[in-house]
Amino acid sequence: MKEVVAKTRWQQEREDAKQQRVVLMIDAAERVFNAKGIDKATMQDVATEARMGIATVFRYFPKKDKLIIAVATRIIESQIETFDTIANGQETCYEKLEKILDFFITLIGPAHSKNTKLLEAFESYAAQSTEPLEDLDLYNDAMSRIQSSIMNIIKDGMNDGSIRANLSLDDTIATMTNSFALFAKKLSLQSSIPMLEFKIESAKQLHILKDIFLSYLRP
Repeated sequence: MKEVVAKTRWQQEREDAKQQRVVLMIDAAERVFNAKGIDKATMQDVATEARMGIATVFRYFPKKDKLIIAVATRIIESQIETFDTIANGQETCYEKLEKILDFFITLIGPAHSKNTKLLEAFESYAAQSTEPLEDLDLYNDAMSRIQSSIMNIIKDGMNDGSIRANLSLDDTIATMTNSFALFAKKLSLQSSIPMLEFKIESAKQLHILKDIFLSYLRP
């Protein structure tokens, strides 16, 4: 019995060590992709940044695409809790949608700008790929979890009377949140271009768009 317990503990420690190495590789890849860009970054760059041998990196991520997906998926997964918290709150549907739009506005801030740029680069990379990226389902699954939270908010809105009853809610909310998120990412990218000047601040543009969308939803 003691041997079985010891073996189980050893297996758990081994698995924990593996997971820690994976996290270190993804951390390193994220820094390298931000510094050099996804296209120019190499697996050797990642190995050097992670202070690991290139063979070790390839053992866990046989292709660069798998590492790219891992980085992008982790960024999306870091946002899931925010959407779940909003969806599970006690506010009305209208108030929850306002919180979601407010969250998108924060994505243009310094705390999120690197991740926003990296996701934009990832989507461009995936769109230009001649073959489907391996492990893309992991990224899609993470996005689906966010969409599920938004759908739960929509279901609540059908009953609480906080938004117009004559709307096709699924189509309307999907269009609004997608448009708002894409515009927020676009502004975040533009704000990182040196010497590029705008007459209206990015945050102000998003607040104006938010008011337009929310006024359309009011009963």
